[in-house]
Amino acid sequence: MAKPARREGTPDRNARRGSKGQKANHSNPHHSNHSTNAQRVRNRRSGGENVETVSVHAKDVYVSNARPARHQHVEGGRRGPGKHGHGHDQDGEGMRLQKVLAQAGVASRRMAEKLIDEGRVEVDGKIVTRQGVRVDPNTAVIRVDGSRVIVNEDMQYFVLNKPRGVQSTMHDDMGRPCVGDIIGEKISSGQRLFHVGRLDAATEGLLLLTNDGELANRLMHPSYEVTKTYMATVVGEVDAKVMRELEKGIELDDGLAKADMAQIIDVWQGRSIVRIELHEGRKHIVRRMLKAAGFPVERLVRTKIHTVQLGEQTPGALRALNRAELTSLYNAVGM
Repeated sequence: MAKPARREGTPDRNARRGSKGQKANHSNPHHSNHSTNAQRVRNRRSGGENVETVSVHAKDVYVSNARPARHQHVEGGRRGPGKHGHGHDQDGEGMRLQKVLAQAGVASRRMAEKLIDEGRVEVDGKIVTRQGVRVDPNTAVIRVDGSRVIVNEDMQYFVLNKPRGVQSTMHDDMGRPCVGDIIGEKISSGQRLFHVGRLDAATEGLLLLTNDGELANRLMHPSYEVTKTYMATVVGEVDAKVMRELEKGIELDDGLAKADMAQIIDVWQGRSIVRIELHEGRKHIVRRMLKAAGFPVERLVRTKIHTVQLGEQTPGALRALNRAELTSLYNAVGM
């Protein structure tokens, strides 16, 4: 079968390969004018003889005409403005307010923008109506319709049902069971928590744990009059007269002590269960009041702090506060 004729102007295959691995020059005279001056000398002998070079021609260089991607060239490690003209999140410049609200679960980003437009969002005491304002979630005080929005993810808030016989400390030098033993897993994982106030070892019930020092200090300060509710089982059958006496005030060795509310829950077989609500925080205040009234306490459980309730939480159980509970506590102490 006859070998097909080679098209005119096409270099022969063997010529292209070259006898010693060199690239063969095409016969087109125009290509030689565009050859680069990048030549690599492989072997040079004395006298300048037998010099082997490799020439790189312009036709062998691939030039991409593709356009660079948007924001591909970034100066100083920062990205250019986005679709809406606002910069992306940058270290030290905070986060867009609508994004902060969305991440806090207040509303979607679109709804958060609407809240801002309507003047319902406040940052550090000032109403914000401009879109794209950046805030620092770790320091900004943000409110929506007057209610505090908790946006600092580093803050932790828990409710512990402290069992009877457990000390209200993170570590006990005498080796007695303490709160730190119950929440040891969280402490070892890097969360530094401390208890808000104390319950004596014989008292059980609701104990707040947090790393928010400002909130803890305000909740314990008597000027904010944060109420606490207790369920007490006492020896003796109480009556309405005793409840009125507790609300009117009972004189103790360190001054008058008054309950904000006292209520009989049950009376049976020489014992009574009473609910007492008060905002004082003096040591053993409930036990001393009931004892002074003639009814020693057998069992005492704290069931509520402000609007945060123990509910069906079992002894030793730990749970996180929900957003409504946390907002209520912040509002109670003016934060």
